[in-house]
Amino acid sequence: MGLFGKKKGLVGLDIGSSAIKAVELKAGGKGGAEYQLTNIGIEPLPPEAIVDGAIMDSGAVIDAIQRLFAAQKIKTADVCTGVSGNAVIVKKISLPQMSTEELSESIHWEAEQYIPFDIQDVSIDYEVIDGGGSGGNMDVLLVAVKKDKISDYTSVISQAGKSPQIVDVDVFALQNCYEVNYGSDPGRVLALLNVGASIMNINIVKGGTSIFNRDIAVGGNQYTDAIQKDLNLSFDQAENLKRGGRVEGAAVENLPPILQAVSENIALEIQKTFDFFKATSSEDRIDRIFLSGGTSKVQGLKDLLGERFDAGVEIMNPFNNVTYNPRDFDPDFISEVGSSAAIAVGLAVRRVGDR
Repeated sequence: MGLFGKKKGLVGLDIGSSAIKAVELKAGGKGGAEYQLTNIGIEPLPPEAIVDGAIMDSGAVIDAIQRLFAAQKIKTADVCTGVSGNAVIVKKISLPQMSTEELSESIHWEAEQYIPFDIQDVSIDYEVIDGGGSGGNMDVLLVAVKKDKISDYTSVISQAGKSPQIVDVDVFALQNCYEVNYGSDPGRVLALLNVGASIMNINIVKGGTSIFNRDIAVGGNQYTDAIQKDLNLSFDQAENLKRGGRVEGAAVENLPPILQAVSENIALEIQKTFDFFKATSSEDRIDRIFLSGGTSKVQGLKDLLGERFDAGVEIMNPFNNVTYNPRDFDPDFISEVGSSAAIAVGLAVRRVGDR
């Protein structure tokens, strides 16, 4: 890399359980902080290809990646992907003050006490939290991901003919997406919620630092299952109805109470998480909730969360500060896929060679 060389861009590839999303951004624009969208695409996956974040049918995932890159004519082969779910552990730990070298030597030993997996089976990364810690200690954000989880994801990318450069964690990609689009606000405590098909990522941030996060196994599939069962429909019909479509012979007036019941369940999980956060942290409030993910669009969910939590709920726009040329991208398409693209946008912000 030359001194003035731009770090090479990556395709943010979010391999979700209902679809794969790809986003490519170009850095630059006003003030050098802006990004411009150069590519975006979404490719659905068959329902059983990925279950609870685990790849069950790698052939289907490889095909979908290849179709997506071909359809969008994406030339860049370098990819940043993200993982989430129960194979990912993120913990804030407090350690005695030490130098960078000492920390890198002792982190594995320290990590062993906090990780419920065999230390040989995980990849570990960490970051010292600026200004964190008290009484001569320092706060370190510890991230551990099971190696077999990483290799499942990197191998489908490689077999699709692409080159996995970075494996990130979805909750942090969500935070990157938020910061690129909204900046960071030192005083406010924000809850970023990304509700996907099978997993909800929750990241509570204060002034650019993640102070609590958790992945919960609830999401859009619960709506689809409930509609399927209650209205006696196929998966595809239920999915269509959930997204606001019409299905021959299905009584649409029966839909709101079914959706409402699942939304109540999701709200309850969020409430339990917030309560746990407040009980274990020095913060006792959440100022604002930002909602993203394909499921954020389900009729009534945003309103129900708005009534339930006094923080107020806003749908996160991953293109709030990312410009695009309306000649290249249909604004209607961008606003339709917008909320589903939050993780992919956060992944695409990364650059080859990032720590």
